[in-house]
Amino acid sequence: MTTIYTLDPLQDPRWSEFLQCHPAASVFHTPGWLEALHRTYGYEPIVFTTASSGEELKDGIVFCPVQNWLRGRRMVSLPFSDHCQPLVDTEANLKLLLGALRQNQERDKWKYIELRPLSSWKTGQEDQPAFAAGEEFSFHTLDLRPTLDTIFRNFHKSCVQRKIHRAERENLDYETGRSESILAKFYRLLLLTRRRHQLPPQPMAWFRNLADCLGDKLTVRLVSKDGQPIASILTLSFKNSLVYKYGCSDARYHNLGGMPLLFWKTIQEGKALGAHEFDLGRSDPDNAGLIAFKNHWGASQSRLVYLRFPAPQPQTSRDSARMRLAKQVFGRMPDSLLTTAGKFLYRHIG
Repeated sequence: MTTIYTLDPLQDPRWSEFLQCHPAASVFHTPGWLEALHRTYGYEPIVFTTASSGEELKDGIVFCPVQNWLRGRRMVSLPFSDHCQPLVDTEANLKLLLGALRQNQERDKWKYIELRPLSSWKTGQEDQPAFAAGEEFSFHTLDLRPTLDTIFRNFHKSCVQRKIHRAERENLDYETGRSESILAKFYRLLLLTRRRHQLPPQPMAWFRNLADCLGDKLTVRLVSKDGQPIASILTLSFKNSLVYKYGCSDARYHNLGGMPLLFWKTIQEGKALGAHEFDLGRSDPDNAGLIAFKNHWGASQSRLVYLRFPAPQPQTSRDSARMRLAKQVFGRMPDSLLTTAGKFLYRHIG
């Protein structure tokens, strides 16, 4: 019987070497992303693998244990990550790893195990309880291999092309980086955006830690009008993939086309650096506006389905009512309390 082993991806150099070779590895698997999770929220990442200590890695599923009073003790792969494909290429080893995880779930009383695969795969374990579908999202990617002219022609004429031209006529100031100054401007816009959505912002420490841990793999892009920041996005990169992770703006200036200009600049710069795809991230299925925005860029849309063991309980009307009430409370909070709420809550959300 094959033994299942664990390793610390922040300390074991085999993990970084493995990611460089595996075609399904993403920025969310990297030690930089995992270290930022650890510094900000105290999560201790762990990889389950069939490789013993000192043996070359051929597979691995990375998790963070999340333990709190809000949602119980659980194993998530990975918190705050849009997706995290299990890096297992054979069905036999996948069966072994999932079986071991289920045994650990029962032994250690985890509330559940959550996987966030980017592409679908089968467990092949008909004789055991299977992972069931959990949360579902829309997922968009834009192919960056065609020429820039071809990519631009595929944009929606009125919703994207005209807005980019409008932004260029406005002579918006454009800057990039990851300095404390640009992070502060980004965060002020993030606070405005989260307030519009009646939600607290992620803690500032999260973005500082991301910038510190990911280095030149993270870029903040920002446009300003007459010295006033009006829109910003934060992107990540790994190998030939560019990832849109956060976006924020001042609604008073939406008519200037700042956000479309930022996406166009990102596409141009990504292609110049050799990126093959632009991962536009997940969208909640009830966020029709965001889904339409991504479709207008000519991006491919697919389903992103998270998996859980045991199967998740369906959301009740009471759960929805609690969320509506929470949003009403957040919407009335002053900025100082809203940011404090974010510092407290996100550690427990995972």
